[in-house]
Amino acid sequence: MKTKLKSLTSILLITGLLAGCGTAKPASTAPNSSQPSPATTTAASKPAEITVYSAMEEEQIKTYLTSFKSQNPTIKVNIVRDSTGIMTAKLIAEKENPQADVIWGLAATSLLVMDDQKMLEPYAPKGVDQVLPEFKDKSSIPKWVGIDIWETAIIVNKVEMEKRHLAIPQSYEDLAKPEYKGLIAMPNPASSGTGYLTVNALIQLYGKDKAWTFMDKLHDNMMVYTHSGSKPAKMAASGEAPIGISYGYSGILEKKKGSPVEVIFPKEGSGWDMEANALVKKKDIKPEAKLFLDWAISAEPMKEYNKNYAILSIKQEGNQLPEGYSKDPVSQLTKLDLYQAARDRESVLADWAKKYDSKSEPKK
Repeated sequence: MKTKLKSLTSILLITGLLAGCGTAKPASTAPNSSQPSPATTTAASKPAEITVYSAMEEEQIKTYLTSFKSQNPTIKVNIVRDSTGIMTAKLIAEKENPQADVIWGLAATSLLVMDDQKMLEPYAPKGVDQVLPEFKDKSSIPKWVGIDIWETAIIVNKVEMEKRHLAIPQSYEDLAKPEYKGLIAMPNPASSGTGYLTVNALIQLYGKDKAWTFMDKLHDNMMVYTHSGSKPAKMAASGEAPIGISYGYSGILEKKKGSPVEVIFPKEGSGWDMEANALVKKKDIKPEAKLFLDWAISAEPMKEYNKNYAILSIKQEGNQLPEGYSKDPVSQLTKLDLYQAARDRESVLADWAKKYDSKSEPKK
């Protein structure tokens, strides 16, 4: 990957990203000739239609889209959704004949790979000046814009642990202890963004050699590698796997449903990535695609993102810390370089597959 991929600002510089910390000025609603006008249709015209690729959870997508549909009832939105790795591979495979108009809620590390392959069209959505600098491409007209951060969490079934007279793990190091042999489910990093952000955190936390040695021990305790980032949390909730390495929102959701789980953010620091949006470079770019990206960082969807995630790209009045997160979630994040993670992605995934893919669940 080209040397233009520079290190992200230290995570210490984003201590102001906490939901509810400060209030941003509302985005300007003044006319802007560079922004698309809301799409309209006539009796003789075909209804406007866009295809949006996303790695967000299905239940999130349905909720988030409510305001877009209410504001733009004449635009048909076709959602193509799958896990991060699968969506990334699909987009790259379609590079010469893009099918998507918009990428919504895909890992920033994936978008950095696509940017290097010149797959993204620069676009400054309305309100982008309100997005914190660490959450968007550094170009004058950004090629991607982040919306929130998600992070590694350990989801533990308390009932199953009590049956086995085992302590609840509090760290990555705990997960490698022999008493947890065969009890852990974790996402496959090739198909899951949560899997990759966790593996990347271990590599950047320990250094490559020590990280692979640690993952060898972790592999001994692994029951299965799943292709979904949320599935290990669901497996922990049901007791199918007493311990799931997943992400905070997914575990908190299972706990809210009444499952006997504890959501642990590892004491060494959580791996993380940011959900981000982009305009796909293609011959015919629809104005409705730009309209969608304008909406995707506006107040209403931001309010919905905040119900699930503690760290947002825009600080606005009314932001809250969602139930289940620590009082200072930014301090829980490992110091990471997302640009380095993007550079290393292909080689790390190849090495990981050689070592550990034997315990992955069958592909669909």
